[in-house]
Amino acid sequence: MKNILGSDGVEPQSSVLIPQSQAAIDEFCDTLWLEDGLAKNSLEAYRRDMRLFALWLEAHRPKSLFAVDEQDLTAYFAAKSEGKATSSNRRLAVLKRFYFLALRQNLIAVDPCLHLRSAKQPERSVNTLSESQVEALLAMPDVATPLGLRDRTMLELMYASGLRVSELVLLKSIEVGMNEGVLRITGKGDKTRLVPFGEEARSWIVRYLADARPAIMSGQIDDALFVTARGGPMTRQMFWTLIKKYAVQGAINAPLSPHTLRHAFATHLLNHGADLRVVQLLLGHADISTTQIYTHIARERLKTLHAEHHPRGR
Repeated sequence: MKNILGSDGVEPQSSVLIPQSQAAIDEFCDTLWLEDGLAKNSLEAYRRDMRLFALWLEAHRPKSLFAVDEQDLTAYFAAKSEGKATSSNRRLAVLKRFYFLALRQNLIAVDPCLHLRSAKQPERSVNTLSESQVEALLAMPDVATPLGLRDRTMLELMYASGLRVSELVLLKSIEVGMNEGVLRITGKGDKTRLVPFGEEARSWIVRYLADARPAIMSGQIDDALFVTARGGPMTRQMFWTLIKKYAVQGAINAPLSPHTLRHAFATHLLNHGADLRVVQLLLGHADISTTQIYTHIARERLKTLHAEHHPRGR
């Protein structure tokens, strides 16, 4: 069994695929969409990884995608330098899926990925905020203004529900069950889940819908819950800009990402005793191993509390 090391490489100079490769990749993505129900962003990631491999193959070992052998794949991954195991493993997973389908369709006689294994990855971790830092962040928007009230509501709802940023900005008014206190979320793979959001977030949504959204919309019509100053739907980039702005205003000196509040949601639930599988369902993770990245942070927090408060912990 060969170990695949490295990952991120430079795209070959030629950026135009031969028609046969392009057709094979298009058919592959169509099959993924039909069979796996992958979301648009996931499909584009698969397409991008397949394209990178096909371009490398044409530049270094001119042959059909269906004539590839194990040595070709080993050379491809070995050609990558200064890469991360996560990227390498993702690309290997894409190629394994491609050649699994090719074998099933009798386009190849032997799966070239059969004896390849993933690179060992370091334990994943995420950056998150303490509860006091979250409170400071939430307090930053000026709720006396329509846009400030919108921002506070978005921050409150993300922290209360653990939504992905894309799910938050694409949320429609009709998907918010105010009486039930739940959101109907269509996540990755077009899978639907119900997510509770609690009384605090509910009160901010009520206030936003009554006092801010009508003023922002100025008579325009859009089914998005959260809208821009021009009345259109918010974007992930806009929300990320807001988080960074309010973090600066709140003097929050901690690593940030667009999903900072999603990470805080999960970590704080675990810190307060929530079951891991419940958190998995709320986050919309298909595999519980994805949710387990938060348990390391929770364990560290518990160790800190023990050291601070147990008579023999010091």
